[in-house]
Amino acid sequence: MTTTDQAVNPPHEDRTGHAHHHGLAGDPLAGLHLTGRIVRPTDLDWDAVRMPWNVAVDQHPIAAVLAADADDVTRTVRHAAAHRLAVTAQPGGHGASSDLRGVVLVRTGALDDIWIDAEARVARVGAGVKLGALQAALAGTGLTALCGSSGDVTVVGLALGGGLSWFSRAYGNGSRALRAAEVVDPRGHRRWVSDESDPELMWALRGGGGDFGVVTAVEVDLFPAPELHGGTLAFPGTAAPAVLRAWRDATTHAGPATTLWAALLHLPDIEAIPEPMRGQSLAIVQAMHLGDRATLDDLLADVRRAGPVLRDAIRPVDVAEVGQVAEDPEDPSPSMLAATRLRGMDDAAIDALVAAVGVGSGTPLLQVQLRHLGDALAEQAVPAVAGPDDSPYLVSGLAIVPAPELAPVMSGGLDALLAAVAPWATATAPLTFLDRTDTVARSYPGPDVVRLRLLKELVDPDGVIRSNRPVLDAPVAAGPVNAVVAEI
Repeated sequence: MTTTDQAVNPPHEDRTGHAHHHGLAGDPLAGLHLTGRIVRPTDLDWDAVRMPWNVAVDQHPIAAVLAADADDVTRTVRHAAAHRLAVTAQPGGHGASSDLRGVVLVRTGALDDIWIDAEARVARVGAGVKLGALQAALAGTGLTALCGSSGDVTVVGLALGGGLSWFSRAYGNGSRALRAAEVVDPRGHRRWVSDESDPELMWALRGGGGDFGVVTAVEVDLFPAPELHGGTLAFPGTAAPAVLRAWRDATTHAGPATTLWAALLHLPDIEAIPEPMRGQSLAIVQAMHLGDRATLDDLLADVRRAGPVLRDAIRPVDVAEVGQVAEDPEDPSPSMLAATRLRGMDDAAIDALVAAVGVGSGTPLLQVQLRHLGDALAEQAVPAVAGPDDSPYLVSGLAIVPAPELAPVMSGGLDALLAAVAPWATATAPLTFLDRTDTVARSYPGPDVVRLRLLKELVDPDGVIRSNRPVLDAPVAAGPVNAVVAEI
């Protein structure tokens, strides 16, 4: 995994930062020989291979590479660089954002090696390793990775996106854990990079997404988790005003070892939802605590008294179960998302939120979630574009889009949510919470966006690598980036 391959001859330089994508006549991947498999639009399984996890994103790459190993990724990027093609990497496509016309899609799900040094608190994993698999491998070690709400997301995806973990209040965002990365750069070199070997690239990888090379493996820090308690409390949706106030008050007393999320959930009246929850609206509070049950119960006492408890699933949590506590769906679904950080959550904000998306509001949204942030998330632990942020809360809305013609209705519901919380909003969101037409400009300050764009221009002038959120698509307030590059 540490070998450095000889680079291809550099393609024709294009200082606009975009490849021409002329490709080869006929088959654009003719001559590319892999251990894995190339899937083309004429193959029977094309639709299954090209579709991302969010099937509302109808991506149409020119071909898909099912990479068997890092060598396949390197060969594919070399071929793309030599033939003016673009490449994007997706293990499963959780963060997919484009139809990818003119792009070669590389599936890295087969890169699934896991190596753990429990004594050093380090894991090295391939690009296809999901957080659920890493958490399972950590069982019995007393350690955890920075696992988010879903164990179906990859370790690489969370690290490159600066994603939020159940343990982010204690240990920081997903990028904080990134120690080193094996990267295939836009010219076909494969090498391990770290803060010592390439500090600028590491800064960008920690939250800037996959726009600077194809990451085939990472080394990440692991963190102490000797005892975990958590789970879900569910209440009738009509109790939302009192439940959200009790949750908000509990967050003001919670230390960094405790993370509390709240949500308003509107379950559809369909057979897939079991009775008696089918068609019901719920207010829920979810918790994860690095410590004993009594401490968590004390913190949740007023929350439990806020309304009739329909479900109390607070329990000891095994490290392998962390990605299941939030009960996020793992099956692919057509969905839309919108999010913003909040400066605070006073009673007026709660009332505005309940009016917009609570019981009787008519909202088309499936879920509106509130996450408690702060503590370690406000600290600068490592050089990273996904740097510190002191916002105390994040609100997000999720809509399921069962048919394309309903997309405008669902998008309108998300807009209504953002409008309702606008007086308390920062209008920023982590990269992993971007959706629709969002760019990295919603995640990072203008100077950091300029810095990302400059690095993209310098390392990938021909646009060989394309991420889910291309940094060159992000608006900047500064002068022309090309003019700055020309001066360097």
